[in-house]
Amino acid sequence: MNKQPITDAQGQTEEQFLQNYDAGVYERPSVTVDMLIFTVMEQEQNNYRKLSEKSLQLLLIKRGQHPYLGQWALPGGFVSINESIEDAARRELYTETNIDNIYMEQLYTWGDVERDPRMRVISCSYMALVDRTTLNVQAGDDAADAAWFEVTHQLMATNRTELEQGYELEKRFRITLQNEQTTLTGTVSHTETVQGHVRKAHSRIIESEGLAFDHLLMVQYAIERLRGKVEYTDIIFNLMPPLFTLSELQRVYEIILGKELLAAAFRRKIADSVTETDEYTKDAGHRPSRLYRYNVNKE
Repeated sequence: MNKQPITDAQGQTEEQFLQNYDAGVYERPSVTVDMLIFTVMEQEQNNYRKLSEKSLQLLLIKRGQHPYLGQWALPGGFVSINESIEDAARRELYTETNIDNIYMEQLYTWGDVERDPRMRVISCSYMALVDRTTLNVQAGDDAADAAWFEVTHQLMATNRTELEQGYELEKRFRITLQNEQTTLTGTVSHTETVQGHVRKAHSRIIESEGLAFDHLLMVQYAIERLRGKVEYTDIIFNLMPPLFTLSELQRVYEIILGKELLAAAFRRKIADSVTETDEYTKDAGHRPSRLYRYNVNKE
């Protein structure tokens, strides 16, 4: 039994519609990708009895072209017409920083109309946690430089306003990105409005010193998302070497979450995620500590 082709109100089949379709009817925004690559870096202490200090670090590139020439930004660039967004993210990350073959996950899509001074640009951001010791970062393509920046994220103020059938809650965050040569700072306001069953959220940059585009918003959002993911996934193990102590692992959790954790509760929490080995640390000045590895067979 022959089926009749499905036609639209103009009597066209799908094949006929596509043959006659005018792709120029709608204006086309450009699409870019931006990557937030985090690591935790050790800072050796003079006192050998102390554990190495650690800090959350973010990889940035210095722009070698207009707009924002000479300012720092997240690695990224435009998506080509014949590649997927994920392929574009990996290509841009490699050409600008020499980083390849890492796990990244999509973070958020940024679409404010005037977020790029060149044209209408929609950006899809990606996030990754990496062990920096396995990478060889080098600036390339249109990046004049590439460097790691220590991230400081502070809640500065909270303001709640009561509304009819709800409230408006504004939080202001101060973000500092710093290394030995450069300090970048900025303030982000995040407002959540609840009225009845309707909940809306909006973020805006109050001020930004030295960071291009709306990338300060991306950094703020990524830190909040990262803290959430650390609580309910094993993503943090991407930061760890093959063997580590439980104290080292706890310190990495504390750096990302921005708070101290009780050792006993922490060890219960991660018990199923780690496997005990027969190896111990051999650092001079420290009592040997048992080494653990990530439990890849965790159910």
